[in-house]
Amino acid sequence: MAALAYLTFVPAVLFLGMTPLRHNRLVRFHSMQSIFFTVSLFLAGLLLRLLFSAFALIPRLGYLFGTLAVLIVALGCAILWLVLIIKALQGEMFKVPIIGHFAEKA
Repeated sequence: MAALAYLTFVPAVLFLGMTPLRHNRLVRFHSMQSIFFTVSLFLAGLLLRLLFSAFALIPRLGYLFGTLAVLIVALGCAILWLVLIIKALQGEMFKVPIIGHFAEKA
């Protein structure tokens, strides 16, 4: 159940609403971390959109730098997402540096 929380934020919210799963520490932690991870990805997307717009002002190389920045961040997020799913399947409470602390407290 903890790994399913990372598919989208919908299972994470549903797991937090179900009484037996809400009291399971591992499922609750991964559900909260999944929600915070989704929110941080949304904010990172907004920031990348602004960054890409700023890079677009640079002639010739601006679009290249903007595209490269988006690809690097997207690759990093995809790898982190896979690591989170694998760690949840292994039953570990792997904390992402900033949002893991908030997920543990919630």
